[in-house]
This record gives sequence, structure tokens and C-alpha cells, in this order.
Amino acid sequence: HVHNRERVVCPRRERQGFFESTLVTHLTCADLRAPGVQTPIILRFSTVIHERGSPETIRDPRGFAVKFYTRGGTYCDPPLAELLVLVSSRSHRLSHGQGNWDLLGNNFPVFFIRDGIKFPDVIHAFKPNPKSHVGVLEGVRLPLAPPREPPHLLLPLRRRGRPVRLPPHGFGVNTYTFVNKEGKVNYVKFHWKPTCGVKCLLEDEAIVVGGKNHSHATQDLYDSIAAGNYPEWKLFVQVMDPDTEDRYDFDPLDDTKTWPEDLLPLQPVGRLVLNRNIDNFFSENEQLAFGPGLVVPGIYYSDDKMLQCRVFAYGDTQVPARPELPDAPGNAPKCAHQNNHYDGLRTQRVS
Repeated sequence: HVHNRERVVCPRRERQGFFESTLVTHLTCADLRAPGVQTPIILRFSTVIHERGSPETIRDPRGFAVKFYTRGGTYCDPPLAELLVLVSSRSHRLSHGQGNWDLLGNNFPVFFIRDGIKFPDVIHAFKPNPKSHVGVLEGVRLPLAPPREPPHLLLPLRRRGRPVRLPPHGFGVNTYTFVNKEGKVNYVKFHWKPTCGVKCLLEDEAIVVGGKNHSHATQDLYDSIAAGNYPEWKLFVQVMDPDTEDRYDFDPLDDTKTWPEDLLPLQPVGRLVLNRNIDNFFSENEQLAFGPGLVVPGIYYSDDKMLQCRVFAYGDTQVPARPELPDAPGNAPKCAHQNNHYDGLRTQRVS
């Protein structure tokens, strides 16, 4: 009982900061505060395939997960309430309006597969050989070759699989919905773009960098924040009216497909700044738990099948094994009267 069990996927590091939104009230009634007002966040960067402590120069997808500590729900008109009741009837185990909004993604614009039942096989293919325990990316061809679902996932075999510093880009991957105060619903895709540009390592460069420091990206992130050189990302969304989805020659709810930016341009909605290193790696990193099921009024799920699988899978994995997670400092909502563990195991605060 001394150590927590290591995550099967996405070990690594996180930092704290804030998010400032631009004018997005025409799209969503989510409480991201007024333009220029800061919403506290915590951001977790992670590798996906390799174990905790493995060299960060190894080819690997990178996780990009942000937890927004909102102040709770904002007022929405009755049509929105009716919509939430309708959607909740499809996902009765899920809750919304609990103070925290988790936006989980990767540094690639698509997910591994579109069918949730295949996810264990994909992870097994990514992991080291069960006989030699030697990791080889060639194994990913086995689950991906027959259906040929996500050709974008060959990107780790190119330079993007070895970023010099932080994950250069972040993508929400799945399709979510924005709901404004009038009850208008839009599909959205999220994009994080760094303001410092993008640079990746060549093979020879990775050998040199990894030979000197196996945690070079973590070190660079920590030192940059400590020196006051705060990393920053711009948040963009692509917006689609659900009534027009039949006009396109792709399925907007397929997480293995991208949305063409010439048809659905990026719209800026805010910026994220990391300005504080964590004080305790165990309590603020190892106990941090994200889940796409954590949303707030104004932001909701879609009929994206993989998103629906992920919504259930994260909670089913985290809470039974570690019921204390909702009380961990990084997971507890900052809004005292809004929490996501009413009448649940180890509830220690009064709602």
C-alpha cells in the first residue's frame, strides 16, 4: 500500500496555470468567466505507450489533458434544461454541472480507433513485447492494418513523435457539443496551438538529447516556468451546426477523421498559460485523475461513439480501485457547493 499502481497509459507530469476566454457566450453558457478573467486550470502532459520514467525522446503519442476549475453552472434558459434532460436519458450514469470540466486529448488530431471494443487490443499492441518486454512501434500495425481506420496514427513514426519540448499541439480529438443560453446546439472540435512554435527531434538529435537527460522535456518545462518564461497555448474551436452535417462527405462524429479547416475554420476562444510548478509530485500528479465525463452546463457530449465509451471507461477504471480520488486536491472542485460525489463512497464534504 506504499505506492500507487502505475497508470497503464499516460504517465508523466503536469503544471498549473490559468485560462482566459474571449467572447464565447454566443456559443456556450459554460462558466468560463468574462474575457480577461482567469479560470484556474491544471494541465497534464503524458506519454502514452511507455512506462513512467522512460526516455522522453522515444517515439510516442503525447497526452494533453486540461482540468478547468469553473465556479459551477450558469443560468441557462428552459430550452437548455429540456435538452440536458433529453441527452441525460441516453447516459443516465453521467453528471454535469459539477464545477470541473475535463478536456482530454492528444497531440494528434484523431483517436486510435472509432470502436471502443478495440481499445484494449490497441493498447496491448503499443506495449512492449510480452515475451522480451522490448517495446517496438511496429506492433501497432496489427490492430490498425485490417480496418485501416486512422492513417493519422502513423504520425508517431515521423518527426511529430519526438517533440523537442512540450506536446507542440493539443487536440480534443472527439466531437463535443456547445449549448448557449438560448438552447442552440453546435458540434465542436477543440484545438490547442502553442505560441512558441513547433520543433521536433531527428533520429540523431534524439539519441544525443536522450543520452544526456531522459526527462529533457520535463526539465525544460520546469525550468521555463521557474524562470518566468510561461508557456502559452491558444484555444480554437471548429463549429458545425448539427442540422448541416449531411452536407459534408465525412462523418463529423467519427473520431478517426479530421474536419477540413477550409470548410470549418478555426475560431479563437481563449488562451492557456502555465505559470506555476507543482509543489508535491505525488499529491498533485500521481493522484490527479481526468475523465471526459466531467462536463459543465453549456458543454456536453455528442453521439461520437468513442467518446461515449471513454466517458464510462475512465470512471469505471479510476473510482473502484481508488475511491479516494475525488477528494484529492487536484480533483476536488474549487466550487464548494458543486461536487461530483454526492452520496458516494468517502464523501467528506457537505453539498
